[in-house]
Amino acid sequence: MSLGLNIERYFCFVQIDYLIIGQGLCGTWLSWFLMKENKTFAVIDKNEPITPSKVSAGIINPVTGRRMVRVWMAEQVLAFAHEAYTEIGKFLDITTISQKNLIDFFPNVHQRQVFLERIEEGENYLQSYPEQNQFNEFFNYNLGCGEIRGCCIVQLQNLVPAWRQYLLNNGRLVEETFEFEDLVINKESIRYHNIHAEKIFFCDGLSSFQNPFFRQLPFAPNKGEALIVEIPNLPGDHIYKKGFVLAPLEEGNLFWFGSNYQWNFPHANPTEEFYEQARRHLQAWLKLPFNVLEHKAGLRPATLERRPFVGLHPQQKNVGILNGMGTKGCSLSPWFANELVQNLVHNKGINPHADISRFQKILSL
Repeated sequence: MSLGLNIERYFCFVQIDYLIIGQGLCGTWLSWFLMKENKTFAVIDKNEPITPSKVSAGIINPVTGRRMVRVWMAEQVLAFAHEAYTEIGKFLDITTISQKNLIDFFPNVHQRQVFLERIEEGENYLQSYPEQNQFNEFFNYNLGCGEIRGCCIVQLQNLVPAWRQYLLNNGRLVEETFEFEDLVINKESIRYHNIHAEKIFFCDGLSSFQNPFFRQLPFAPNKGEALIVEIPNLPGDHIYKKGFVLAPLEEGNLFWFGSNYQWNFPHANPTEEFYEQARRHLQAWLKLPFNVLEHKAGLRPATLERRPFVGLHPQQKNVGILNGMGTKGCSLSPWFANELVQNLVHNKGINPHADISRFQKILSL
């Protein structure tokens, strides 16, 4: 159903249920699940050239950290994410997710020992790779490798633009920068220009750091950098890791090569330091020739607790947030977007570790 939002500066009055600010992963999934509940909504997004979803490799990994522990709520979140990406992909007639197990080349003896200990403890996402010499023609590695099962790559470069086009085609997208000073908050509703809505939700990543309703929240942005490299003849049926991660892209022979994140950084731009470090690392690890095509960098809206911010403001019940997914955005975003919609429509609870009501005191200041 078109909402008629494609009229310059809204010459007509529009009444909707929800106004969503931002169309990254959180805004995409929130609008998707609202649509499934037959709710009316609009999304405001400028389509900035650099966003986390445009820099990320889109990897979903069931284990994390040097101790190789399961990610938070792994069993629930990962199965739900795979189902959700598959469903929206069928709806849009695009590929959105593919399973790619990760080959972990041990960088040192300690990491190999940790990996093997976790297998002995019964971690079924991990296994000793049966063919230790299978990758000898592609990589240098002398400590062996293991396999992490259950990993996936989300094709963000397909999903986010395709959903954006769907919103645009159906009159649900306003392509402009959201201006906070134009927002009017009433007791039971909000108004932005000629859009009237019951509630507004901020899914705008780093912009929420300056949001007067939510800037007190303990955001802790981190920075990620990556190279897009061309590697002819390297099989794209796995994700590879040896300190850095090498993940296949849909385009033939192209790979994303990067590290997890940096907590301390002077700016958000790509750095020569990372470029040289990554290039040297790849030269030492890879036996095949490669060509660097692009160098990307972006900031993620992570949090000090490494738990997201989900729900309505405790003092302003028509203003809400879905944000702070950090490095696990591809797996957490669909889960918590759905949980938020179920809360709004069916009054179901939000996970207390994610519900922003846990910050009631600081949000009341």
